[in-house]
Amino acid sequence: MIQPKTLQQRLLLYLILPVALLLIVMGIAGFIYARNILLSQWRETSVLKLQRATHQVDMRLARVKDWIRIFHQPPTGPDVPTLHVLAIEQLKREESVDHVHLSWNSTAGPPAGLSGPKMSHMGPMTAGRPMRMRRFHSGRIREITPPRFDEASDHETVSLISELNDESGRLIGRLEVVLDFGMLIKNVRESGWWQSNKAYLVDVNGRILTSTAHEGSVSLADSGDSLERETLAAMKSTGYGTILGEGHPPKEVSGFYKLQQAPWSLVMIAPGEEILGPMVRFRFYYFAIGAGFILLIVILIRVVTFRTVAAIRQVSSAAQRVANGDYESLLPVKTSDEVGELTRSFNSMVKQLKERVEMKEAMNLAMEVQQNLLPREMPQIKGLEIAACSIYCDETGGDLYDFLEVDDRDADRIGVAVGDVSGHGIPAALLMATVRAFLKSRVTQPGSPAEIISDVNRLVTYDTGDTGQFMTLFYAVLDTGNKEVRWVRAGHDPAIFYDPAKGEFKELNGYGMALGVDGKFEYRENILTDLTMGQVLLIGTDGLWETQSQSGEMFGRDRIKSLIKQHANASPDKILEAIISALKGYQGLMKQEDDITLAVIKISE
Repeated sequence: MIQPKTLQQRLLLYLILPVALLLIVMGIAGFIYARNILLSQWRETSVLKLQRATHQVDMRLARVKDWIRIFHQPPTGPDVPTLHVLAIEQLKREESVDHVHLSWNSTAGPPAGLSGPKMSHMGPMTAGRPMRMRRFHSGRIREITPPRFDEASDHETVSLISELNDESGRLIGRLEVVLDFGMLIKNVRESGWWQSNKAYLVDVNGRILTSTAHEGSVSLADSGDSLERETLAAMKSTGYGTILGEGHPPKEVSGFYKLQQAPWSLVMIAPGEEILGPMVRFRFYYFAIGAGFILLIVILIRVVTFRTVAAIRQVSSAAQRVANGDYESLLPVKTSDEVGELTRSFNSMVKQLKERVEMKEAMNLAMEVQQNLLPREMPQIKGLEIAACSIYCDETGGDLYDFLEVDDRDADRIGVAVGDVSGHGIPAALLMATVRAFLKSRVTQPGSPAEIISDVNRLVTYDTGDTGQFMTLFYAVLDTGNKEVRWVRAGHDPAIFYDPAKGEFKELNGYGMALGVDGKFEYRENILTDLTMGQVLLIGTDGLWETQSQSGEMFGRDRIKSLIKQHANASPDKILEAIISALKGYQGLMKQEDDITLAVIKISE
């Protein structure tokens, strides 16, 4: 009979081995069962999503095709040309139709049996001219072209091309209906699954018409990915289906669905881990089969732990002292077995806890320092009332707001900066402090807002290097003397401007890239003139309007505008307080996921 001598041996024989066997058996059985269920559910839901998405495209194409078929009706009476004209006009009214092009073959000669006073030759349809219609015997849709860029309309288009024939089958005319490709697939692009997964719209040969993957591939199988090749092969044999990639679980899975009205298919590729969820269905079997093993294990644990209870009590007593804040309670290591190893691990844990406490204190100090970087009080500028605040989701954050004196120290001018660094925590706080220092230093020198931000961007890009960090910034200079505001958008969300006299909102847009991305980028200055008393300017970070409720709905810019309009007669402090209060009420018990910063500026006397 084996007599275990060490704690490791005893645990292996009496505890670890039976637990391991139990978990292995139940884990394998539960995994296989849950995997089959989840795969089945994924296949059903994936095909359904793809079907719904393609249905939107099919409906648009079907409406266009229906009117083309009406146009194709053979001449049976004197009213047919009128019907053809009606069909053309209805095609032009369709939402996705860009234009309609009808041409006749003037060299073909009169079609057999159709000559007469009703027949005429005409070239392409021209706006403003009376429509003349030539008789034809039959028509058919010959092809749907792949998307191509139309320089005249400045967007991608596809064409439905019809051939018009006489009784002998000779081609005498051509009808081309040009559709806005973006409008055609609008609903597909706006669907949530299209935006959150790798998805493609491809033709029968696998050529990519549009996709959410920005890899530059022309065809679905260009990357050499085996899953894409299998998907392309399956598309040629069936209209819809799902494919599992390599690995257990598969690294990626795909689903595809063929459109009914066009030779295209919608393909979705998603990470395989998304189809794997908690395998909870085997819990009943786990408790039913494992009840006897659990009882046996409890007895074995009792026998084994009896001999080690003294050492455990010693560790427990020391742990209690650590819980009370005594991080100097290290235990002497007296043995080289598992108890000695436990003691060494405990001492190591105490040291790490001490370091974490010290780190927490350092984080609190960093938070205090960062808070001191923000303006202690609002500037006093003639003709302006100002209020601002930042709410961080961690001890430190990457949001910034500041009020800057411009180079000429004009009492009627002030610079306002609101920024948002990518990420959270200390790295974001460090970049925020760096940008603040660059900006405060640069505004003391002459230059327009665009020149200032361009110089700051070059410095930030040099510092960030290949770290991948960047910062969005909205910088505005308000001039109450000239009653104007000049601003630069560096990848930041537009500011909201409200004129209560007109009851109108404006979005202070402008083109600009985030700081730290391209050091050579030159920013553009925007201007708004004729400022009047009572107008309100709100500059915020995306954490404000992207705050979610418990149902997952975002707070949104419309709610912000409604609050501004409701409290337009109040001071900026009251407007800011109303927005923050509404935001907290909307958020409820949901954890704040992003830093929130906003500045409210009101034009006064």
